[in-house]
Amino acid sequence: MTQYSDADVNRLRLMNIQADFDVPWAILQIEARRKIRHKLPAWASRMELVFPSILSTEQCSSEQTARYKQQLAKAGDLADLTGGLGIDTYYFAQKASQVVYVERMAEYCQAARSNFKSLDVNNITVVEDDCTHFLQTCERCFDTVYIDPARRGAGNKRLFALDECEPNVVALMPTLSQHAHRIVVKVSPMADISALLTLLPEIQEVHVVSVRNECKELLLVIDNDTPVGEKGVTIFCVDIDAASNTSTFSFKIDDEKLLPHSTYGKEVEQYLYEPNASILKAGAFKSVAVKYGVAKLQINSHLYTSNEYLPDFPGRKFEIVEVIDFNSKSLKSVGKQYPFVNLSTRNFPLSVAELQKRLKCKDGGDFYLFATTLAENRKVLIVARKASINV
Repeated sequence: MTQYSDADVNRLRLMNIQADFDVPWAILQIEARRKIRHKLPAWASRMELVFPSILSTEQCSSEQTARYKQQLAKAGDLADLTGGLGIDTYYFAQKASQVVYVERMAEYCQAARSNFKSLDVNNITVVEDDCTHFLQTCERCFDTVYIDPARRGAGNKRLFALDECEPNVVALMPTLSQHAHRIVVKVSPMADISALLTLLPEIQEVHVVSVRNECKELLLVIDNDTPVGEKGVTIFCVDIDAASNTSTFSFKIDDEKLLPHSTYGKEVEQYLYEPNASILKAGAFKSVAVKYGVAKLQINSHLYTSNEYLPDFPGRKFEIVEVIDFNSKSLKSVGKQYPFVNLSTRNFPLSVAELQKRLKCKDGGDFYLFATTLAENRKVLIVARKASINV
């Protein structure tokens, strides 16, 4: 199979390959490994591991996010109620003493048993069952229960609302609470956090997890041994970089609501700051401004400025080159002066594609151009370079 690892799988399916093994199954394994090459390199390199479907590789967690979820589990026993490919189960087993993998699809269970054995993991029990039925017939109370409801509906339609997924975690929550000291729920990164907190007021923590500044997962934590107190819900904005280094910015939702709006800079100062995707998703707009002492350019622009270079700011950091008022005259001059530029728009009437067309510039180069709106509805083009740590 390794000799075809880089072959076109569609062409392979059309070839009349004669072999003493299941050719369609082998082609599936080639395609599956290709799917997980970047997000699961350790598993992709193990030729003895098997993959039951392409869908299982598309829906599984990455190594980085699975490792992060380890921290959310208690040290005792754990039930992964939606086992799937078993990536989360495998990493949970490195922290929990005993893990039960629950999955209703027989072929997934068969693959999981084989893979866990090949990986020399001995503390996982594979159970072929529907998670709701498993809970209804189970008498155990686990230290941690993890559930990742399916986010595909009729016609393979993507679902974002928690109460529309399968199983319906909102309806299942009383049963989950009977069987778990701590509950961890994975939901779509597109889900609305405020709506989640309304649906499940028991939530104590929300972990917004991004990999390489792309929001990948929302994780909800409910600890039945520690009811929600007066301090309210804590949001953890987590960013995992290409080297798997993790940085976290945390804040309280109630504190964010009570903070006064940050002072809006009438002018762009020496440095520009763009918060990480997790912070923007979580809505920590005032909290991040207060903690780092930066001024927001405008209430809806979500860009910040300061005369001080802040190397620890959780996001991208730029040194301002110039600020140009947006008008028909500047469009011509900016396009000529910066033929190659990395464009971004924040609270601006044009999209990146529309602005690029009007500037007649191309992607790339060392300059970054932020099209945004300042106070008093002033539209500007901010040209910047990435700030150096030696500044």
